Amino acid sequence: MVKVLDTILSQSAYSAEIDVPLEKIDIADWLFTLPEAEYLRCCAPDHIAAGLTWTDDGRRMSINVEQIGSGLVVQHYVAEVAEPAYCRMNSISDVFTAHGRTQVNVVWELIAERIDDRTTRYTNKVTAHPTDVFMRFIEDQGVRFEDAAAARQAAGGDHNRRETPLFAASIGRRARSSKG
Repeated sequence: MVKVLDTILSQSAYSAEIDVPLEKIDIADWLFTLPEAEYLRCCAPDHIAAGLTWTDDGRRMSINVEQIGSGLVVQHYVAEVAEPAYCRMNSISDVFTAHGRTQVNVVWELIAERIDDRTTRYTNKVTAHPTDVFMRFIEDQGVRFEDAAAARQAAGGDHNRRETPLFAASIGRRARSSKG
């Protein structure tokens, strides 16, 4: 069992406006019906693949493969909350680097908030925590936690900054094309 440490490795949150009322937004529906090609458009070339599945106990999962910095990351996001205006996804993510494989815990929050009767603010918040596996990995590599965290913050923040407006645009397109 991988132990998640109560320390922040990296964290970023970016927002973008959607010209759709909050009542028409359904982030959970978007997330769990997102075609792979649309996922790829939301941060090409970093986004590589996406799929959906379920845990053994029936919780929804989103599997994402993406390049973040120099690492290939396979995320196994389990839905902890999946509502129209808020999703909280939690993943023990596999990270493949030039120096080997490790794991981090990534919490992805997708948040929709009313700005006014016609506009919604979408926030994409990503928080990474080290695991015991990660801490052993960086120790074996002779890397200080502060240096690993700074690299992850730079790469993860840049990735999130680029994908957030594209996710918002995709959520908006879905909302505008939905009946109701």
